[in-house]
Amino acid sequence: MNHRIAAPGLPAAVLFDMDGTLVDTERLWWATAEQVADRIGRPLTDADMPHVLGRPAAHTAAHLHRTGGPAAPDLATLATELDAAFAARVAREIVPRPGVLRLLNELAAAGVPAAIVSASPRHVVDLVCKALGEDRFALTVAVEDTARTKPAPDPYLAAAAALGVEPHACVVVEDTPTGVAAAEAAGCTVLAVPSTVPIQPAANRTVLHSLERADLSLLASLLTSAERN
Repeated sequence: MNHRIAAPGLPAAVLFDMDGTLVDTERLWWATAEQVADRIGRPLTDADMPHVLGRPAAHTAAHLHRTGGPAAPDLATLATELDAAFAARVAREIVPRPGVLRLLNELAAAGVPAAIVSASPRHVVDLVCKALGEDRFALTVAVEDTARTKPAPDPYLAAAAALGVEPHACVVVEDTPTGVAAAEAAGCTVLAVPSTVPIQPAANRTVLHSLERADLSLLASLLTSAERN
């Protein structure tokens, strides 16, 4: 998609997390991890959330392997099973989050580049990108594209660099504490729309209950506020 240069005062780019932010897949990822965990005899609890929500399959597989006891298969098998089961669920049940398509269309009309920055594998990111409309995104970053993934800042730094913009001029839209940590470590202003785990407002971080309440004017005001802090 050919994007115009955003007008002064607007975000240089808006970088979206995918699972739980653009599409209602965070619950699918939890259900996938729950299914695999049940199979190896260690049901998930709330204490497992930091190791599942916002995390790539490799991290969750390592957590289950470490805590699953003797019934757990080898790490590679767990990671492959999680990845395949999640991709199958996403293919069946892709649902855009409320307000997402309207906001993406508003960004495109204003010439503000939008990107997907995800901890999911490339084949899942491509699946979601195609479902939402590939012409709505200037760039996608998947878990394979950086040496470290969230909560490290690498994915957001890589997206900003590929778009030719400064991280501090970008707004990141996230739904998990892991993703928020990555965006803030990269120096981006954050709009948090929690999907499962509560997120508290903080400096350069605004929290909304739904993207139905977000528009380009709000995103621009978040950057203006961040510049004053």
